[in-house]
Amino acid sequence: MSINEKYKILKDHIKSLGSVAVAFSGGVDSTLLLKVAHDVLNNNAIAVTASSSSFPERELNESKNFCDENNIKQIIIYSDELNIPGFKNNPENRCYLCKKELFTEILKTARENNIAHVIEGSNIDDLGDYRPGLQAIDELNIKSPLRFAKFSKTEVRQLSWELGLKTWDKPSFACLASRFVYGETITEEKLKMVGRAEEFLINLGFRQVRVRIHENIARIEINPEDFGKIIQADNRIKIYDALKNLGFSYVTLDLKGYRTGSMNETLKK
Repeated sequence: MSINEKYKILKDHIKSLGSVAVAFSGGVDSTLLLKVAHDVLNNNAIAVTASSSSFPERELNESKNFCDENNIKQIIIYSDELNIPGFKNNPENRCYLCKKELFTEILKTARENNIAHVIEGSNIDDLGDYRPGLQAIDELNIKSPLRFAKFSKTEVRQLSWELGLKTWDKPSFACLASRFVYGETITEEKLKMVGRAEEFLINLGFRQVRVRIHENIARIEINPEDFGKIIQADNRIKIYDALKNLGFSYVTLDLKGYRTGSMNETLKK
């Protein structure tokens, strides 16, 4: 099926919903979803964005800017995942616990604004990894239009480019809690350490970055083609000093490079 055919299916599906609240993070997928929803439904499409300790301020600001530029109503809700029972213990179903709480709040916000449905931006590639959050989405009857129209991540980026969205080549992002090895306690202090470490690397010019935390060890994931840049003498020392000052005792580079869901590699199949 061509991308134009999938685009038509996507628009028709969203139109059939009548009114939608888009769970909007400002990432590649949710930005495309919000753009199409607003094109199809106009003011019957709103954005709901969660602000929390696991969501960096730069991402929140980018989401605000997009909504302002496109005259889209955005509602920001405040979520404290660390108060969700069991969340801070970082069990294997952490994402389920978080998504269940978050989307319950988004559903409440949608009802308060007379919106019929909540939609979110997962695509068919998200079905290939361990994603317990999708279980919560299904249980709450949250709609996933990109999956409905069979969009892959590559196709999401392609259509985003064709529609002139700045996010078409934006690096992938996931909440900062995903940087913790399962079973390690998640604290606000460590979330800030990880967020500031990644911000530092991004400001140095590294686009796709993860700083995984293993107790007091930082494990940096970047694209392999950037390995030469990170081990240049000036950068290497700058990065080491900066992350030490943030509270890390050791700073390491993952030789396999960036990949999504690397913490899931420790799970039993």
